[in-house]
Amino acid sequence: MIAIIDYGAGNIKSLQFALTKLNMESCLTTDKQTIKNASAIILPGVGAFKDAIEALGKFDLIRTIQQEASSGKPLLGICLGMQLFYDRSYEDGDWQGLGLLHGDVIRIADSVKVPHMGWNTLSHHQNTPLLNSIKEDAYVYFVHSYAVSSYQQEDLVSSADYGGLVPAVVQKGNITGMQFHPEKSGEVGLQLLQNFGEMIS
Repeated sequence: MIAIIDYGAGNIKSLQFALTKLNMESCLTTDKQTIKNASAIILPGVGAFKDAIEALGKFDLIRTIQQEASSGKPLLGICLGMQLFYDRSYEDGDWQGLGLLHGDVIRIADSVKVPHMGWNTLSHHQNTPLLNSIKEDAYVYFVHSYAVSSYQQEDLVSSADYGGLVPAVVQKGNITGMQFHPEKSGEVGLQLLQNFGEMIS
C-alpha cells in the first residue's frame, strides 16, 4: 500500500487513478500510523511552498516524513512535493523545507515565460532503474514557477531546459523527486510511476 499524503495541496485523484491503472494500491491519508504502515509514500503538491509546509506542520507530519525517509522507505515527491524535500525555498519569503535533499528552491529565470507550463523533454544525467524504458528526450508535463537550484550533482537523474537547467528527476537512495506531473505525462509518466513501484520491496 502506497500512502499518498493528502494535505490539501491540489487535486490528487488523477495520481491515484494512474496508480490504480498500474495495479499499485494506494490510499489518501494524513494519518501518521497509516503512513508508517505503508510500503511507500508519495508527497504530491501544487501551489505555494509556504502553504504546503505549514499544512504538513498542522497535520504534525514533518517529523513522520523525515523518520520514514531515514528508515529507508521509498518516498516520491511530485512537483511541489519534490521541492518540499529540499532545505529552503525562496518563494515569497524564506521557508525551511524537509531537508531530505540538499539545495534551494528559487524562481525560474525571467528570460522565459513563467510559469513553465506544458510539455518539455528530459535529458538524462545518469543510468538508474528509475529510467528503465524512458528514452532520452522523452516528453513530460510541467506546471511550475519555481525550481531547485544549488543541488547536489550526484542526485540529478534528469533535467529539462527552461531558462537554464531545471532538475526534473532527482534521486538519493530511497528518496525520489519529479518536478513534472507523471500522472499527466501519458505513457512516459506511467512508466516512471511503475519504475518507482519497482523500488518498493
